[in-house]
Amino acid sequence: VLDLSGNVIALTDLWKDRTAVVAFARHFGCILCRKRADVLASKKEVFDAAGVSLVLVGPGTVDQAKAFASQTQFPGEVYADPTHASFDAFQFVSGASTIFNPKAAMRVMGAHLEGYRQDWGLSFEKDTVQRGGWQQGGIVIAGPGKDRLLYIHKDKEAGDEPDIKEVIAACC
Repeated sequence: VLDLSGNVIALTDLWKDRTAVVAFARHFGCILCRKRADVLASKKEVFDAAGVSLVLVGPGTVDQAKAFASQTQFPGEVYADPTHASFDAFQFVSGASTIFNPKAAMRVMGAHLEGYRQDWGLSFEKDTVQRGGWQQGGIVIAGPGKDRLLYIHKDKEAGDEPDIKEVIAACC
């Protein structure tokens, strides 16, 4: 992955010396990912009190990651994964059926009614379009230690969120 300065960081280095909640976004303009970021941000004090870092990784460029961080004011660290390698490593699902289904549609409508908006320009730069907006993400809690996975949630379709209480119980 790449930090906001463009430095290459091994994915496992994000949690090798600490415990981290790592959210994987579908893409940086995703309406549902913005909601995920807000839900996690709303619990930042809980994570901080437990010594747990908050991280978000999205497929795309450093510029897309910077724009996401600026637009959302996400209080954690934001990283770009232009090759989707971290998504592939966790075998997060991808495909049109993960987007075009009733559950995902209802979640998008709900997020829209809550005031969230899709940023189409940010979502679909060249590298994102090549892979498509079909990529799903998840939430991983790991560390300290490169091989220590405490929790993993793989989104089955867009907006498939774990209960935030479950996330907190796994790390805090």
